[in-house]
Amino acid sequence: MKLNLNIVLAFLLLTAIVVVVPMTASSQIINEKTKKKIHVGIGMFTDIYMNMPSGVKTRTINQGFHGYVMYSLPFGKSNFGFNVGLGMSIHNMYGNFQVKSYTDSTRLVKIPDAVGYKRSKLTMPYIEIPIEFTYSNKAKFSLGIGFKAGYMLPAHTKFVGDDYIDETTDQLRIKLRNVKNLDRFAFGPTLRIGYKWFHLIGYYQLSSIFQKGSGPDVYPITVGFLLKPF
Repeated sequence: MKLNLNIVLAFLLLTAIVVVVPMTASSQIINEKTKKKIHVGIGMFTDIYMNMPSGVKTRTINQGFHGYVMYSLPFGKSNFGFNVGLGMSIHNMYGNFQVKSYTDSTRLVKIPDAVGYKRSKLTMPYIEIPIEFTYSNKAKFSLGIGFKAGYMLPAHTKFVGDDYIDETTDQLRIKLRNVKNLDRFAFGPTLRIGYKWFHLIGYYQLSSIFQKGSGPDVYPITVGFLLKPF
């Protein structure tokens, strides 16, 4: 999966600020006990898109990337706690469509059968704030039930296929960043279950990708995995 380099670098910088800087500070500012409360997770997922327009289909696998930095707040000496953090995710919608944006509406239009193509997608990166109520035990089993809210960074579309403009089979590559009528805010419940450093995750987005009344009422259900190396 090809990721936007600027977004990846931004997340790595965020990780450095939140994790590396405190860990190199003096012991008077942060101690070992506090360091253990900071967790970093990275992983991949796929989106199942619901309410797609008639005739428009997405791929079975719509791979995406996510990562976060979390701070844990245990409830006393119990196995329960609360996590809050900052993260990012990159959602991709691959399918047999092109995004047609107008001033007051945006449509997902099926690519004609006569047009051959290798790839057509809509990419949506988000900066997110996740929170979780957690349970973990000495056997390294962990469960997290939570919620996250995200803000969409500039999205883009990409098409690789026949030159449908001049109606030839010459390969055409188009990348457009001016996607209108997207709902910049996304939110929904999350679920995480894992053992040691490997976790399965789920996310049910309650908000539509497009603004209400200005595009199809499409939203993703996300399933994937998360690695927590430290």
